Amino acid sequence: MTPDNVEPLYTTQLGAGLGLVEETRLLLSLYHPEMTTTQLYQEALNSGLFPMISARRLRNIIAECFSPRYLRPNVAIYLKPVAEVVSWQSLSQLLLIHTALANKVLQDFITSLYWEKYSGNYDTISTEDAYDFVYQAVAEGKTQKPWSDSTIKRVASYLLGCCAAYQLLSTGRVSKRTIQPVRIQSTTSLYLAYWLHFSGLGDNTLVNHNIWKLFGLDPLDVREELKTLAKNGWLIVQSAGEVTRISWQFQSMEEVVNVIIES
Repeated sequence: MTPDNVEPLYTTQLGAGLGLVEETRLLLSLYHPEMTTTQLYQEALNSGLFPMISARRLRNIIAECFSPRYLRPNVAIYLKPVAEVVSWQSLSQLLLIHTALANKVLQDFITSLYWEKYSGNYDTISTEDAYDFVYQAVAEGKTQKPWSDSTIKRVASYLLGCCAAYQLLSTGRVSKRTIQPVRIQSTTSLYLAYWLHFSGLGDNTLVNHNIWKLFGLDPLDVREELKTLAKNGWLIVQSAGEVTRISWQFQSMEEVVNVIIES
């Protein structure tokens, strides 16, 4: 993960592929630990699982989408067994987390504009809303160099399309998309809490991490989610005011994955 004090710049990488939930599930089924991007591409090419995708497009999906999301921070090893058993909705939420972490522009779009619209009792997010968000980000220097108007429009469409792929927004080529807020799944909370923990974050830093905002959760909400997990014996939570202490019951992400598979 990028340290919290270093803000990554916005890129156009979402243009290589939006949510790609089904494609990612298939690639995870082919993935083996320590497999390189090139090896995964060859495996996928020979598998026959992607008959409608050209070899060039498949290479691009693996190199520009799958790899930065799931291989560079090596989470594919945990997602592979989980993807075989959890619901589409649960898998989608897990993939959203790592897609947003790999694409800061998507993370900020959801955690700020999307949930602000929802909290403000808006029913839709428009193409103009997305355009304004990206335009303002460019004006604030959040990109390596200023983007052209056409690039701003493309990235705005990527944001809307990606949110639709993860069922945060309705689908369709329309100027306004309906907001479809999701409720974080217990498997998602369990995975995310432990993944942040094993990434080296302290308990209070973990509770306050911005990534929870993908699901509209503030620190108080996160504590409640953790207390819900505690009812299953997956951790122990003690909180007083804004200070939280967590006793972690599992010693590795492999143990967490096993619990998710069995639950």
